[in-house]
Amino acid sequence: MNFFKKILFGAAVLGFMAGGTAEAKSKIVMDGSTTVGPIAKSFAAYFTKTKGVQVTVSESGSGNGAKSIINGTCDIANMSRAMKSKEAAAAKAKGVNPVEHIVALDGMAIVVHPSNRVNKLTKTQVRDIYTGKVTNWSQVGGPNASIVKIQRESNSGTQDTFMSLVMGKGNPVSKRAETQASNGAVKNRVASTPAAIGFIGLGFTDNSVKALSIDGVKPSVETVKDGTYPISRPLFMYTNGQPTGVVKEFIDLKDTSEGQRMISELGYVNK
Repeated sequence: MNFFKKILFGAAVLGFMAGGTAEAKSKIVMDGSTTVGPIAKSFAAYFTKTKGVQVTVSESGSGNGAKSIINGTCDIANMSRAMKSKEAAAAKAKGVNPVEHIVALDGMAIVVHPSNRVNKLTKTQVRDIYTGKVTNWSQVGGPNASIVKIQRESNSGTQDTFMSLVMGKGNPVSKRAETQASNGAVKNRVASTPAAIGFIGLGFTDNSVKALSIDGVKPSVETVKDGTYPISRPLFMYTNGQPTGVVKEFIDLKDTSEGQRMISELGYVNK
């Protein structure tokens, strides 16, 4: 009798484990970049509707997305920058194998209030504004008004990209710059502040702000795709190892006509 009880107990445990696995595979957890967020949420809504798979999307920043995939608390990390070497090392130490998937391309728009008469800047001028070398709009052809500099938080992939592609090494952002937590927050601050300047993903631009030409090139789908806009970047989704099952299906959405339609409609650029 005890022997049969052991068999039944073992079968119950196996059934529970199988049920847990099935449940896990019916859900996808995503975390990371606010820039990649609109794509992730659009994909999630489509995937839930067509596949019946629950997808949750958190937007805590690219750095936290990297931490989540390393710690095993998400299935997909959304990042607006490539994973850093120290993050890759931390992943390796935990037995995690981060695999990058480029989901789209993006241009980082330098934006001002629509009333500002400045329409173009060079990367050098943007750098000088953010270091504090240039403090008044009149120094770059604008009105006589002190420049209000808006940046992102240190955990942001967009901030990292700005530091890399615009500021360069040895050029810290002035301590007078304000910090906002998301693309949307930066846009809203610039839209409500006539003397402000900020930087946001191309997909977040609208009539509430004015995107400037940089080094003579205006940010657009065409200039990002052909590489002429100087502040462009790929957007990533990271998985632990090569994806399988529903996670692979989700990642592969970027290569389908439906996925590419969603990317385009959101203002991003198909790779």
